[in-house]
Amino acid sequence: MQTSAWLVGRCALILCALQLMDGTKGQKQCTETDYYFEYTECDSTGSRWRVAIPQIPGACTGLPAPVQGTECTFSCKAGEFLEMSAQECTQCAAGSYSLGSGIRFDQWDYMPIGFSSLATSLENSLPGYNSLTCNSSSWVPQGNYLESNRDECTVSLIYAVHLKKQGSVSFEYQYPDSNLLFEFFIQNDQCQEMDQSDDKKWLKLTKHGEWATHTVNLKSGTNILYWRTGGVTMGKKVVNPALLKNIHIEGVAYTSECFPCKPGSFSRVPGSSSCEPCPRDTYSGHGASSCTPCNTSTQYAAEGSSSCKDRPPCSMKDYFQIHTACDQERKTQVIYKWVEPKICLENVTGAVTLPPSGEREPCPPCNPGFYNNDTATCSPCPPGTFSDGMKPCQQCPAGSEPTLGYEYKWWNVLPSNMKTSCFNVGNSKCDSMNGWEVAGNHIQTGAGSSDNDYLILNLHVPGFKLPTSVSSHSGEEFGRITFEFETSCTADCELYFMMDVNRKSTKIVESWEKNKTRQTYTHIMTKNASVSYTWAFQRTNQASDVRQYVKDVARIYSITVSNAVDGASSGCRVCALGAQPSSSACVPCPPGHYIDASTSQCTECPPNTYLMPHAAPGPDACKSCGPSSKSDKEHSLCYSDCHFTYTEGNATLTFDFSSLGPVGSLMNGPSFTSKGTKYFHHFNISICGGKGQLAVCTDNVTDLSITDSQREKEGPNAITTFICQSTIIPASGRGFHTALSSQSINLADTFVGATVDDNLEGISVTPDLFPKTSKKVPDVNFYYRSLETTSSCELGRSVVVRLRCNPDKSTTGELSVPSQCPAGTCDGCTFQFLWESSGACPTCTERDYHQIEGVCKGGNQDLLYVWNEPKLCMGGVTLPAKKTQACEGIEFWIQLGAGLGAFTAVLLVFLTCYFWKKNKRLEYKYSRLVMSANKECEMPVADSCAVMEGENEADMEDEVVYTKPSLFGKLKAIASKRNGDNYENVQLNSAHSKTLVWS
Repeated sequence: MQTSAWLVGRCALILCALQLMDGTKGQKQCTETDYYFEYTECDSTGSRWRVAIPQIPGACTGLPAPVQGTECTFSCKAGEFLEMSAQECTQCAAGSYSLGSGIRFDQWDYMPIGFSSLATSLENSLPGYNSLTCNSSSWVPQGNYLESNRDECTVSLIYAVHLKKQGSVSFEYQYPDSNLLFEFFIQNDQCQEMDQSDDKKWLKLTKHGEWATHTVNLKSGTNILYWRTGGVTMGKKVVNPALLKNIHIEGVAYTSECFPCKPGSFSRVPGSSSCEPCPRDTYSGHGASSCTPCNTSTQYAAEGSSSCKDRPPCSMKDYFQIHTACDQERKTQVIYKWVEPKICLENVTGAVTLPPSGEREPCPPCNPGFYNNDTATCSPCPPGTFSDGMKPCQQCPAGSEPTLGYEYKWWNVLPSNMKTSCFNVGNSKCDSMNGWEVAGNHIQTGAGSSDNDYLILNLHVPGFKLPTSVSSHSGEEFGRITFEFETSCTADCELYFMMDVNRKSTKIVESWEKNKTRQTYTHIMTKNASVSYTWAFQRTNQASDVRQYVKDVARIYSITVSNAVDGASSGCRVCALGAQPSSSACVPCPPGHYIDASTSQCTECPPNTYLMPHAAPGPDACKSCGPSSKSDKEHSLCYSDCHFTYTEGNATLTFDFSSLGPVGSLMNGPSFTSKGTKYFHHFNISICGGKGQLAVCTDNVTDLSITDSQREKEGPNAITTFICQSTIIPASGRGFHTALSSQSINLADTFVGATVDDNLEGISVTPDLFPKTSKKVPDVNFYYRSLETTSSCELGRSVVVRLRCNPDKSTTGELSVPSQCPAGTCDGCTFQFLWESSGACPTCTERDYHQIEGVCKGGNQDLLYVWNEPKLCMGGVTLPAKKTQACEGIEFWIQLGAGLGAFTAVLLVFLTCYFWKKNKRLEYKYSRLVMSANKECEMPVADSCAVMEGENEADMEDEVVYTKPSLFGKLKAIASKRNGDNYENVQLNSAHSKTLVWS
């Protein structure tokens, strides 16, 4: 801190130097227009000095000497400024205003001095992305407000202010789109962030078109204010940017001048703290103390105008048609009205006049659930009764109950729970107009005041009530809204369908651009809560004073909401009979029971079936679970119990996937948006178990603006299902202190079944997406489906989780996505995952190991059991323990073999000798026979060797034929030889002799 003496000495030196320069160069003497006064910093004693500062250094000489300033605690009131010459607070003149100890910024035709818009660098993003794509991202002045960027670039609006005392900053903002991050924080002069709670740092979402006020206390000294935005849209356009206006800072000691009123406003008395807008058909310039009237016969001016405009000739764009409400005769007619305020002229060349009203026509009937008693209005049927809108209300028959809801298909008047409005961010011209007008069989958008107005239609549902015959456990659907609509546009119009649950935050459910043919859209409500549905139509987002597209319209033909707690009944449904509670006409069936239409009794669904919510009564309401799935006790959903059996031929494989854990997680990436923002896809997958073991994905972006008490009361903003996906932005990637999880998506809320086949109920596996395996164990495919449809997935999303046995992985395993589809899907509708794990291997059986016999030692040998390689099983049977058994030694077998060999050799020698001796004897007998025959001088001729006629075949056993006998023949002869015979007979047949016999 500088001391007073030092300052006085410094100022004296400056004056001396200036006087010397004046004497040498002849500079002019300073006047009051050549300098201004400022205070020095306060010293430790709380005093300061008033010092004259030249407008142009060195341009003149003779600056006033420093004088003692006011005490540091001095400040001026609102409507006053500090006149530095006299150091006194003085009232502002008429046509100007002052906040006293504060400053206000409410005019945004350009960025005020001191403000800067900076697109911060994206850490960990791809090289060159920031310099190439985010330089054009900034906060943009739009006259009455500032508009943020619409992409995922991180853009900061910065303003530095030095406060003499503790103060505050307040501002108004709009923040309707949760796809945009919006935070406000403060740093000191050391660039250290001030301590702030989350509810002060993260701005809360606002309703569409609603301005909210945010106030934060400031400390004395330097405060650097940051308004920072950044999209989390992953390349998509943010529909609604954040808006900022009326920044008010309190805590400055004084203001040395008053601010003139901006054009279109005025302050009529001195000492004003604000300026008023000029009334309609008046205008004012800069710093006005009053407004000047326009010549209303030829000119007009909107409220807060800086000039008058000429009235144009009236055209078709300046009027619109409406249907009148039913009169006592139940008649209606089409009438035409000028768009208010009327700015056109009728009685000029080329002007059109207002068309005459149409003929009176019969009113349309009442909507279902309503009736009329020959009156002009329709009333809802009393509780317990129903009507189709044309007949009187009737009581529901016994064993039935009314079906509550809204069914709007006739549009004579706007229903009591619906309202319409017109909103424009930049001006309030259409605030008093209806955004939508009833038109008999439909409701359509109104004229509006300009083409970029938001024409809003709102329907409020206080809650949902399931029919007593349908248990809340029968499904996640509490109600649904269905509407039929079309758009007819020549410009870039857009229709938004939005939803606000528990007045917490408004989010865009779906949107449609340009022309859309007549079609139906349905949204399912999975939470029993108060909800407001909003339709907003904008003809173009380009601001213009000329209305060019008034004929561009959106039409809604019907709106149906089921199970609305305050709805009317258009019919009855069968319910269970029995003791009736006071709040209902029927007793609800227990969970998992359907209504037998013939008996009106509750009947439990068969095993392994689930009860389809809101199905027609009867056994068809119970749908069978898919393969390898079972239903829970309440028959509300099907799930896998982690067991799977597969049989091929004679082999049966049994799987137990419980070791994989209740929920598997996968974070793939990183990926980068077109602006270079890094993000990850995070998947949570639950393949086993029912409701208690489902996967959860939490969205902490919108939760950041919710207090702890609200979070405990309403619960986290999370999705609970079989498989879900979140988008994760790392903390280092956007400069935030915590990682952001947003855009949680339900990928699978229904388990279809598990099988080794590549197709199941229309869901197909693409085999080429993952590397093939040569293992003998097949992959097991788990099939899932999401019943929630989207504009790109008309049949909903589907998921296939392929479980693959991999002994090299842990039991929890590893999840992966196809390399060709890093987001897990190639078309946005079918997601495919590969889960490799040893826990996905089949249960071990006796077929998976074999026996090894050890060597025989000391008469004993070991029997060992080992797994077949590679081991492709998990758990199940264990290896048997090592066994030991007696064995016979090798010496015994050698001795046995030697004995048999010796016996065989002796036998062969004996047989050889015997046959040799036998052969010699036959040769001897043959030679004797020959010698005997030669005595008759010639050899007898052999006629035949066969058995002659009349011979006994038995005698052939003793005959010797003149052929060489074989070994077999010899053995046979020996075996058939008669006991006691000591001779042999040989018969020779001849043509000249009889048989000769020797002994």
